[in-house]
Amino acid sequence: MAFYTYILASGRNGTLYTGSTDDIQNRSAEHKHKRFDGFTAKYGVDKLVWYEEHATREAAFIRERRIKEWKRAWKMEMIERANPSWRDLFEDWFSDPAKDWSKWQPN
Repeated sequence: MAFYTYILASGRNGTLYTGSTDDIQNRSAEHKHKRFDGFTAKYGVDKLVWYEEHATREAAFIRERRIKEWKRAWKMEMIERANPSWRDLFEDWFSDPAKDWSKWQPN
């Protein structure tokens, strides 16, 4: 099983949110569908702009906590290096035009 640390954004250079999960696809969909009230729903933070895989839940959580301590500029630089166009990486899982992520419901 894989675990992930991820960053969501409201848009290019927009509001950022850092989290960790064991199901990146489902968790991203939950953010997109505003499944839970909170920071991401309130500020429209739903674009998956960066993520990395970890071997354990603890490693993903530790990485999340470290990134949350970083200066915004450091986070922006990391996103820009990995995803210079700020594409919504969630959409990569639905690259087939017949698939429409907006109709995909989280578990």
